[in-house]
Amino acid sequence: MIATAISPQEKEEIQKYFGLPLEDLTPETFRQILRQLRAKFHPDAFEKFENPTVREVMTEKFQTIERLAEKIEQYFNGKAHPSAHPGDDVVHRNDARFAFDKMKIEIITSDKDLKYHLFGAYYRWLKFGEKFKIPDSQASIIIDEDHAGLSIGFRESVRLYLTFGVNENIDEITRWLFDKIEGRTTYLLIEGKKINPTFSEMLTAIKRVSLLPAGA
Repeated sequence: MIATAISPQEKEEIQKYFGLPLEDLTPETFRQILRQLRAKFHPDAFEKFENPTVREVMTEKFQTIERLAEKIEQYFNGKAHPSAHPGDDVVHRNDARFAFDKMKIEIITSDKDLKYHLFGAYYRWLKFGEKFKIPDSQASIIIDEDHAGLSIGFRESVRLYLTFGVNENIDEITRWLFDKIEGRTTYLLIEGKKINPTFSEMLTAIKRVSLLPAGA
């Protein structure tokens, strides 16, 4: 079974928004607070503001809350676990093992053609829910075609979900993605964490969130 990790940063965000550490939340308390947060930060509540920056900031907060809520639900269902923030020496060890089911990666870009540069003609099939297989691997990508990032001027958020198992070469997967987006993106969000578009930062970020517990 592929593990889903709750990163230290996500634990901090959970305490910030929900007011309690993850371990102290009960399902009942979580759902009560979530209802309050959804009412407070729902984008519809900010339509009256003429400043698009205010709407964008509030929308991003709402999206963060929804992302955290999904992780908390997985935690209650035993499908996610908190992970210690591993140092680079841990994630780059030869015996480290990695796997992840639908790692959310958002690529922030002003390049209107980035989606086609990533996937070529296969992009039209991705829009219908098909999976894209990364060359020379069994790793796969699906996209969120319904997602539309808000911005001033043209800026697009290409949201994709990366799945790979323990037998994959993470360096090669990251290299493929980096080569595709190099020079075409402002930054990335990998499981909600802002990452500069360099190979080393992308590799470390992907390894950090997908590191399996010892013996898994």
